[in-house]
Amino acid sequence: MSQRVVRRPNVPLTAKDEADLTLLRTSPAFRRALERLSATGPSADEEVGEAVLLHAVLAAGLAAIRTNAEEEGYEQLATEYAESSAARRRVSRRRAPAWADES
Repeated sequence: MSQRVVRRPNVPLTAKDEADLTLLRTSPAFRRALERLSATGPSADEEVGEAVLLHAVLAAGLAAIRTNAEEEGYEQLATEYAESSAARRRVSRRRAPAWADES
């Protein structure tokens, strides 16, 4: 973790959460996946404490949320562009060509 810690909240964990964290600690495949998803996470080979592991999971989750929100924004921009493109085509079809005024 390269940034200064400003707060250490308590996080309630269910039995499933504990099992998932154990899997993240012990499974090389899950650790590699976490390493790819969390820019600030530990390497797959590195032994880490619970706080570092939880922070990596939080960072990976936030990155996934950010990616999803960006995708939604891009979809909205594409829809708006397609609508405005169709409107521009309609207007340009009604417009007489520049050479039509030549006398």
